Amino acid sequence: MMKSYILSALALGSAFLSFFYEVQPTAATTYSEEAYNITPAEQFQEWTLEHNSSAALNDAPRERNLSYKDSLTYNYYSQSLGLKLDYTEDPKLLEAISDWIGTPYRSGGSTQRGTDCSGFVSKIYKQVYGITLTHSSRSMFNEVSRVAKTDLETGDLIFFRRGPGHPIYHVGIYLKDGKFVHSASNGGVMVNSLMSAYYKKYFYAAGRVDI
Repeated sequence: MMKSYILSALALGSAFLSFFYEVQPTAATTYSEEAYNITPAEQFQEWTLEHNSSAALNDAPRERNLSYKDSLTYNYYSQSLGLKLDYTEDPKLLEAISDWIGTPYRSGGSTQRGTDCSGFVSKIYKQVYGITLTHSSRSMFNEVSRVAKTDLETGDLIFFRRGPGHPIYHVGIYLKDGKFVHSASNGGVMVNSLMSAYYKKYFYAAGRVDI
């Protein structure tokens, strides 16, 4: 009988001690178990959301990372040419044009000591694109593919004449936002707007050189 009491006391004591020393699951352990206790359908839904998010990130347009030097360069061209740039323009074209700004007009010329309109255009195309154009606005017109005024892109050529039946007498290079660069007889190489009264009146056509 005494033996039974002793065994019962030992059992109660063991149970009492196990209550205090039992390792309870932590919050992190509980979370981990719950995370893996999901159905196949839930797993597929979670994978689909992650996959779509990753694909959307990869397909999103990425901004061009510019160095501090590049930013300063574009800001300089923006001011010197009077253009609002979005930093995607061809810097080689901008540089070449900027170097020629202020060059005086000279009939038949094609140097930075003096140039006419077609001489300037042919020099820029040779320098930037490696393309040789004839030194004549009328001949250039026959070397381009016609482009609608509403579809003008940077680098396209624009031609002027003084009315129906009159020959082409002037050519320039389209930049953007309705502005173009050319060598004018009354000021040399400069940037003007196609919306100004004079150039709007005598604009004839636009063309694109296959580069």
